[in-house]
Amino acid sequence: MHRQFNRFVAIAAFLPLLGCGKIIGSGPNADLGQAALPPVAFGYAVADEPQAVVAARQILNAGGNAADAAAAEGFALSVTLPSRAGLGGGGACIIKVPDAKGHFQPPVALLFTPGASSSNAGDRPAAVPTMARGLLAMEARFGSMPFSSVVVPAERLAGGVPVSPALETDLAVVGNALTADPAAASVFAGPSGNVLATGDNLVQPDLAATFELLRTQGVPGFYQGSFPGQFAAAANQAGASLTAADLNAAIPRFVHPTAGEAGRYQTASLPFNDTANGQTLPASTGFMALDKNGGVVACVVTMNNLFGTGRIARGTGVLLAASPSAVPAPLLRAVIAYSDGGVFRAAVTGTGQQEAPEAAAQGLNDALNKTATEVPEPGRANIISCPGGVPGGEASCTASADPRGQGLAMGGR
Repeated sequence: MHRQFNRFVAIAAFLPLLGCGKIIGSGPNADLGQAALPPVAFGYAVADEPQAVVAARQILNAGGNAADAAAAEGFALSVTLPSRAGLGGGGACIIKVPDAKGHFQPPVALLFTPGASSSNAGDRPAAVPTMARGLLAMEARFGSMPFSSVVVPAERLAGGVPVSPALETDLAVVGNALTADPAAASVFAGPSGNVLATGDNLVQPDLAATFELLRTQGVPGFYQGSFPGQFAAAANQAGASLTAADLNAAIPRFVHPTAGEAGRYQTASLPFNDTANGQTLPASTGFMALDKNGGVVACVVTMNNLFGTGRIARGTGVLLAASPSAVPAPLLRAVIAYSDGGVFRAAVTGTGQQEAPEAAAQGLNDALNKTATEVPEPGRANIISCPGGVPGGEASCTASADPRGQGLAMGGR
């Protein structure tokens, strides 16, 4: 088994909580309270929050591919790291998975960034939520499991999960500003009124019900029918200025990634301009998955501000992302490297607002040259590296979450 765990001391203290009734077991239908099992199928998962990584690793154990695992990872982050990921936000992914016959396919970029609404009349303008539509679009096109399987982990985590050190760090930044919203305070503050700390129980029943809607009805349940109107009304009570038409028009796009070269490898990157915005709050987060067939997905998602608008749409549990018309949107960076024959070599996500491009560039250089450098603050780089290539060189693989964060890299067989 090949594993690499970062911030070992912090995570080692936290991981025992994962078997205490808050994380699913070895498969998508495992019971709460079942301990996480070691890898039984080759694969890697990396994210800035450990419980999302465990969820993705278990999807790989259950026979899912990289798209399945990444979708589950993104949904889980919406529960366990809502400061940077959520159903109210969105993001972008680089996807390169083989077809049903195992033939390597060209990489694809999926864009589902949280955009501005048709009106910004509210006192706290919110972005149009695109997370669910984006992840389920990836699952529909590239996944190998029923879409409900990748929603189940998040739904169960929303029923109650220990606060991780990563979330506690972000809660410490916002403090009383977040708990000024009664709906947010009911989720993120304890009986004393203070924000939750590591190990405290984070319970989100309304969010669990929204995930149940996604699990049973898929995209139509969230973006069509009666829910969009109900969601928009609740969001507008929180100052969002959204309409049901805004939700219906929020369509993810599959586009060609930016192609490049790094030494003897081909690269594919998210197609965004490198315009620095000066924002320093950690408003984005990266996650990745690699499967046994060399399929890989690297995503970066955002709330456009730490905890978005800081307000929850009542009755839905959805924390609203900030509108890009109200705050500078963070830069989202992800890149994968592969051989001329399509064999996977490395994947990197870069976050940290204006330093995200440099974080991704340095992370890729480290992965390809077996070096370790620290990217400039506030940049963070997460990496999966397989010098021997996958498939074929699985024993060469390592993975790392940025050592200055509190995430987790987990994999092997």
